[in-house]
Amino acid sequence: MGSSLSVIFFRSPGGREPVRDWLMDLSVEDRKRVSVDIRTVQFGWPVGMPVCRPLKNGLWEVRTRISHGRITRVIFFIHADVVYLLHGFIKKTQATPKSDLELASKRMNNIRKGLS
Repeated sequence: MGSSLSVIFFRSPGGREPVRDWLMDLSVEDRKRVSVDIRTVQFGWPVGMPVCRPLKNGLWEVRTRISHGRITRVIFFIHADVVYLLHGFIKKTQATPKSDLELASKRMNNIRKGLS
């Protein structure tokens, strides 16, 4: 078993953490379910389906079933043993919406610029 990874929420220039804010809007029960899956990534990486799926350009998604038949996605990337949580949403379509992927990519690029 490998060592655990650190988890960091993307922070906007204004100091907001959109994924944390999104999580806090979920019910306690749903938040716990998503948190368990994020911890699975943190302590069990690499993780495959059904918890994780690769997207593109180094992005991955954590997939969680929550109450009322809904499905959440938290898009992240990993760099130097750190899981960067970029974007969270409740999935409403079969494919991950392009706007959600673009937002996560933009946030990843901003973080990578700061790391280089």
